Amino acid sequence: MRASIWKVHMKGAIMTQQETVTVKGLDFVSLQVRDLEASRRFYTEVLGFEALPQDRPESVVFRTEGGAVFALRVLMVDLDAVTRLGWGVGLWFATPNVEALHERVVNHGGKVVKPLADGPFGRLFVVADPDGYQITFHQAD
Repeated sequence: MRASIWKVHMKGAIMTQQETVTVKGLDFVSLQVRDLEASRRFYTEVLGFEALPQDRPESVVFRTEGGAVFALRVLMVDLDAVTRLGWGVGLWFATPNVEALHERVVNHGGKVVKPLADGPFGRLFVVADPDGYQITFHQAD
């Protein structure tokens, strides 16, 4: 994504290009969680994510195949000060077999908040993690 910032000089209405700004894409996403170990277990055991080895005890970073890095981290804010976490934010993960992942989530006791359905990007379902964040998984070929 590229955008130019233009500066307008009121005297004489002269427009000059000040600088070009470039946004390459989403690079990193993290969720702050109440219990890092419980959330790590949920994302690895229920959802099938692979945690990467690391030496930072305040976070868990997961392997991704391109796109943004996804991580969990200990609290930096008071999550109990809000009534619903992530309200208005859509966090979608692509999977090559959404049906199999849905079955895995159900078999591991995950909380499905929207069952398998057809959506704008193919089949999808939504799951709530231990903190209540709603995560969408959709079919990707």
